[in-house]
Amino acid sequence: MTASDIIKDLTNKKYKPIYLLHGEEPYYIDLVSNFVEHKLLSDAEKGFNQTVLYGKDTDIMTVLGASKRYPMMADYQVVLVKEAQDMKWGSDDADKKSINPLLSYLENPLKSTILVFCYKYGKLDKRKKTYKAIEKNGLIFDSATLYDNKVPGWIEGFIGEKGYRINQQASLMLAEYLGNDLSKIANELEKLLLNVTQGQEITLKHIHDNIGISKEYNVFELQTALTKKDAFKANQIINYFEANPKANPIVLVLGNLNNFFSKVLTYHYVKDKSPQNLARELGVNPFFIKDYEQAARSFNYGKTMQIISYLREYDLKSKGVDSTTDHGGLMRELVFKILH
Repeated sequence: MTASDIIKDLTNKKYKPIYLLHGEEPYYIDLVSNFVEHKLLSDAEKGFNQTVLYGKDTDIMTVLGASKRYPMMADYQVVLVKEAQDMKWGSDDADKKSINPLLSYLENPLKSTILVFCYKYGKLDKRKKTYKAIEKNGLIFDSATLYDNKVPGWIEGFIGEKGYRINQQASLMLAEYLGNDLSKIANELEKLLLNVTQGQEITLKHIHDNIGISKEYNVFELQTALTKKDAFKANQIINYFEANPKANPIVLVLGNLNNFFSKVLTYHYVKDKSPQNLARELGVNPFFIKDYEQAARSFNYGKTMQIISYLREYDLKSKGVDSTTDHGGLMRELVFKILH
């Protein structure tokens, strides 16, 4: 089931006694969790029938104590365990169930309790009996990370659900700039939509005007300048970044450059260099293949490896490791090394 499917069932009062929301992508876990917390019970019901716990501050007995209560003046009660990855889940020894009372509850849950575990940035081990008990008596949702090449489509879908349209270039620019952190993307899109008339198509101009991506001075133009070995343009962009650090933090710039040159390295490895195969191997839209072709011509395999090494070195320096140089100075040093 998708997160939307779960929310649809919850809206229609089709409840499971246990939910395990786990996986590397927190966005969908938060989406379902927020619905459970704010929409499942009425405000009048929440006072006596909703318990919100946090994994690092709770334990199994507290979770069970809350889960075994009966609802007051309502048909159901909700027990929501956030950050459940930080909770100690107890022993999984089948011959000693008393060691893990949670397992006993999961095997025979109270039907009037909706127990939700939000387990972020990882997964509960499928081999555990606790996992199998939840699978048998409840619902498990795997919130998987979205691959980079799927992000533009996700953006278009998100925009479409809000009653807007976005052209392909704009969605590709956003995906390249923001990466695959769906929570971050959704937040930026929500802010963007406040400045666009509903039904209007979102273009590159909207992106440049509202999300802080300068038309001339952004990390993609920096990649192009480096690929063309245009030192003057590259340094112009670095100077702009230095003057606008909040819009162009060095961690974002280095991250994007590392992603770009890692794909250039993959390009060198791939034998079948047809556009379709390259798009698949690099995990990018075919629209961008020409950029990697040009970069591979400018930087051979050995130089590309060296650039990736520089990026790792300057990432550490930007965090104060063996360096007191300001971020602008570090970027100028890095650009010089990349181009020479």
